[in-house]
Amino acid sequence: MLTIEEILRFLPHRYPFLMVDRVIKIEPGRSIQAIKNVTANESFFEGHFPETKIMPGVLIVEAVAQAGGILLYHSIPDAAKKLVVLSKLQNIRFRRIVVPGDQLELYAEIGKVRARFATIRGRAMVNKEIVVEGEVSAAIIDLEEANAPK
Repeated sequence: MLTIEEILRFLPHRYPFLMVDRVIKIEPGRSIQAIKNVTANESFFEGHFPETKIMPGVLIVEAVAQAGGILLYHSIPDAAKKLVVLSKLQNIRFRRIVVPGDQLELYAEIGKVRARFATIRGRAMVNKEIVVEGEVSAAIIDLEEANAPK
């Protein structure tokens, strides 16, 4: 299990864009289970929508992608020297809305991993109901190469 302090060591995201509160289970190279608690205090609820608060679907997908990112950081060599960034979404399906008080259960499994690219199959659930599912692709950027003088 990873606490929020440990998650912050792996993900570059910070408030208000950090979408993973806790990692329940992680099997490097295989899968992850994580949690995002959705509260009425989330900044995005001010505009989406003030009368009927619904978590934006893109942020639910982002939560799944961040869980997948944590999994990748635990699965690739020299992870401290890499930056994992979202590069593609495929076959994303939205099944249910998410509202304040829901707890998103985030699941991700590694598909293919190459030196500079990875695919992850993920889903988010609330009360055992699928909220969103699909495939996320990530670019794996070598920070030393990216920061080298040209």
